[in-house]
Amino acid sequence: MFIKSIIKTDKATGKQYNYYRLCEGYRIGNKVRHKAIVNIGRLNEITNSFDRKLLADRIEELYRGIGNLFESQIPPHIEKQAREIVQKIMVTGINKTQPLEEQAKKDLQTIDLNSIRNEDVREIGAEWLCKQAIEELGINEYLLKCGWKGEMITNSMIHIISKSVYPVSEHKMEQWIGINSAVAELYGKTPKEINRFKLYKSAIKLYEQKEKLEEYLSEKTNEIFDLEDKIVLYDLTNSYFEGRKQNSKMARFGRGKEKRNDCKLITLALVINSSGFVKHSKIYEGNIADCKTMSQLVEELSSKTSYLERKPIVVIDAGIATEDNLKMLGNNGYDYLCVTRSKLKKYQVKSTNPVTVYDNRKHIISVQIISNSANNDTYLQVHSHQKQIKEQSMQDRYNQRYEEELKNIADSVHKKRGTKQYDKVLERLGRIKERYPAGNRNYIIDIIQENNIVSQINWKRKEIKERSTEGEYFIRTTLNCVEEKQIWDIYNTIREIEASFRVMKTDLNLRPIFHKLDKNTMAHLFLGVLAYVVVSMIRYRLKQNGINYDWRNIVRIMNTQKLVSTIFRDKNDKQICIRKCSVPIPEVSEIYQVMNYKMMPLYVRKVVVPEK
Repeated sequence: MFIKSIIKTDKATGKQYNYYRLCEGYRIGNKVRHKAIVNIGRLNEITNSFDRKLLADRIEELYRGIGNLFESQIPPHIEKQAREIVQKIMVTGINKTQPLEEQAKKDLQTIDLNSIRNEDVREIGAEWLCKQAIEELGINEYLLKCGWKGEMITNSMIHIISKSVYPVSEHKMEQWIGINSAVAELYGKTPKEINRFKLYKSAIKLYEQKEKLEEYLSEKTNEIFDLEDKIVLYDLTNSYFEGRKQNSKMARFGRGKEKRNDCKLITLALVINSSGFVKHSKIYEGNIADCKTMSQLVEELSSKTSYLERKPIVVIDAGIATEDNLKMLGNNGYDYLCVTRSKLKKYQVKSTNPVTVYDNRKHIISVQIISNSANNDTYLQVHSHQKQIKEQSMQDRYNQRYEEELKNIADSVHKKRGTKQYDKVLERLGRIKERYPAGNRNYIIDIIQENNIVSQINWKRKEIKERSTEGEYFIRTTLNCVEEKQIWDIYNTIREIEASFRVMKTDLNLRPIFHKLDKNTMAHLFLGVLAYVVVSMIRYRLKQNGINYDWRNIVRIMNTQKLVSTIFRDKNDKQICIRKCSVPIPEVSEIYQVMNYKMMPLYVRKVVVPEK
């Protein structure tokens, strides 16, 4: 083997530079020919012909498995470069990919069993599953039509797959691609060619296509699964930052879902359909109130959803269901369904007998339609026995803690250096009322004092009202002439958006955010949305066929399929390298069959090194 220099010209600058290829010579009759093995780039770290000769010799030694007595004397930068080039040869191969018909033919060899070894074992199952899902969605083809170049499309697809399978920062993702995963090889790349800077760039480039790409995926998922957006769900969540984010316009202190009040937040709003597929997403400042985002979204809602005869039903939770938002939805022609922000006190029962329904855990729930004179909407009164037990348990805990605090204050009155002054006692009572408002409303407190000195504190529980509202809540909707069961089924679709946020935050690691710049933060969130589209497509089809694994479990199962390089010598001392996927276990095969995907990547690489 030897290194051949080629002079190339940079089209942008007009400057010339040396480009190198690893070649080998062979003889045809009396003529010597050169065969290019692999392109090795500019070799910026190797500047003289002696080092290039040393590099070529070291590559041949590593590739043929020949030992070197003076290996310790080889410069480290040459050793590193040689091993990277050998790895690239093993991945890409000298020979072109064989047709499937040729792969099926028998290739009998007599080999030395003691020479067999396995190298470069990498995970490929989950990556191969996501790659086929992306191809079914046609994301790469869509970006190609948008004028994207092949290199950027490849990097973007690798980034989406990596975010789906191993959701970490781009820095750790680069290490994972370099050591653990075969995702780069699925696109004909070596792991060395993918770095965090290319991943950053691809994420920002994807975010620039956000509006059009979301609209395309919304239509594509409806087309694949024959869905109609009769019901859409809207909700918000937030993610916190690690760091001060001093120059950020989006990061704000607010009320975090994870109780990280010490961190700045950013808010993500999602519109999904009842099957869990994303229709639209929007990113807001971290301190925005949930109820203030609805008006900004209604104008975009119709264009992001498909419907035939009428606009979709909008399902929202109580935090967004203000009177102004509900009125605005009605004025724009949308039917809505939500949980009321407070319990109704005055209403009329329309149906005499409550209807029995079940929640997702098969617990019994009683529902009945009622009316409210304040408006023309339909209300559904819901009573859950399990919710009642939970609320009673919470109330008992508040009462217990409240009484313990009262007892501490009462005991302090009789101690030598305890708090006895009337105004100070009132301050202590005010603090526990603030901490336990749910307990305070159930007690009557009597303070006995003389000359501004408290001598005794008494309290007693209030009498429980005959009609308890524990375990009760109300669903409000503009849908008329519908039965209790239909309203309940529509309301339960809101579980889909809760599950979506849970997958994005937990399985796809959308929190915390470490990026400093707002553009990188927005790209990070949108990349999580794209990864969720891939994940939701796979999980939806699996659930349709009775496979209800969560995403982490699917990745764990699929990672049992590996890509392995098996190296051995034949009877003529030729070194043979075969790079091939392991046979999937039954659980992996079942997932492939349900998805109607291929079980193996389309290539099997075989490299034969002749004897020296």
